[in-house]
Amino acid sequence: YTSLCDKLVDITPELDYVPQLATEWTWSDDGLELTMKLREGATFHDGTPFNAEAVVANIERSQNLPESRRKSELASVAGIEATSEFEVKFKLSAPDATLLAQLSDRAGMMESPKAQKEMGLDFANNPVCSGPYKFVERIQQDRIVLEKFAEHWNADQFQFEKVTFLPIPDTTVRLANLQAGDIDMLERLAPTDAAAVKADSNLIYEQIVGLGYQGITVNIGNGARADNPMGKEAKLRQALSLAIDRNAINEVVFQGTASPGNQHVPPSSPWYVQAHPVQERDIEAAKALMSEAGVDRIEVEVQVANNPVQAQLMQVVQSMVAEAGFDVSLKAMEFASMLSEQTAGNYQLSQVGWSGRTDPDGNIHQFVTCEGGINDSKYCNEAVDKLLNEARQTNDVAVRKEKYAAAQDILSEELPIIYLYHPSWIWALSNKIKGFVPYPDGMIRLAKVTKE
Repeated sequence: YTSLCDKLVDITPELDYVPQLATEWTWSDDGLELTMKLREGATFHDGTPFNAEAVVANIERSQNLPESRRKSELASVAGIEATSEFEVKFKLSAPDATLLAQLSDRAGMMESPKAQKEMGLDFANNPVCSGPYKFVERIQQDRIVLEKFAEHWNADQFQFEKVTFLPIPDTTVRLANLQAGDIDMLERLAPTDAAAVKADSNLIYEQIVGLGYQGITVNIGNGARADNPMGKEAKLRQALSLAIDRNAINEVVFQGTASPGNQHVPPSSPWYVQAHPVQERDIEAAKALMSEAGVDRIEVEVQVANNPVQAQLMQVVQSMVAEAGFDVSLKAMEFASMLSEQTAGNYQLSQVGWSGRTDPDGNIHQFVTCEGGINDSKYCNEAVDKLLNEARQTNDVAVRKEKYAAAQDILSEELPIIYLYHPSWIWALSNKIKGFVPYPDGMIRLAKVTKE
């Protein structure tokens, strides 16, 4: 999609918002209107001009199409109007500082209104966007082929005439293909292969900490299974967290490629609350907390996805926390079934993660607010709700950081989610590839990338 579909807004590797199809934007003083000036001279792959009417058509389709998966992302938008040929105004039902983040992702990807209308739901089989590359073909489980769009407004920044994406599930086969020269770039390199790539003079290793996290969600108020000491007593959750050596997990399971974490964003994020650093493992402190909670040893069941990496992760955690008095049993499940049980409240603890969003709100609000859509813990604290709601209703970064810090003060004590680490995006490239820049959203941006 990054090669195929330009968005209204893009991000930098530092997570700042920068122009793409919108060249500039301003907020009204009350935060209820977002006005965007649009790029002139841009066009869709079918020749349809990009303008304000096209933006209005895209946003309204995302809001109103019954099959749309973007509705919730644009829930704050009460209306949008074209105020001139190259200017649109978003009218919000309430201030929403997260809207720019949504417009820098799928909700901001602009598609040809003409093609949308002509093809209906078949549009997905032949997408027509306005990005630097246009769609050629998709052969399921085999390849996706794009070719350069010569009329793109930034076409001179893209060298390659054709780009082919190959799904290769086996990590060993992926690396072998790269080493043989059959592919130029490999994404999601297995951490166990990192050392081999770094040692190969024909390859380039690139890594960046992603936006997401992995952790352990605790059932605090989700049905009958929440009625247990772990769900009721925060000190036990604190003890479990203290018994985990996050640095050791990183080294043993991820060969040092992940980022140990204890919040909804990684320590490298500008939104990380420095007052709550990642704690060192402290078995004695964990045992003291258990004693304060009136517990010597406790049985705990953790459900985990039945893939090798997550299984190894939880086996390491299982061994670590046993020293503090936690007798952990692991319930391995198929991932979709695990999520279903988690939503239904049929679990005690669940090892699960999140892919991450550019705005911190997307990593926390829906998980810990009382009515959050993915709050499978059913944790509820009115003070946290108030702080996180206020954080999403102001565009003042300093004020938002204050709100998140205050919420973190509470969440670090109550621990509805015990964060463990933040996965990294890892690429391996042929040394003939020059100019590739890793981004924390994991997307491959080919502007200024060349091949010798």
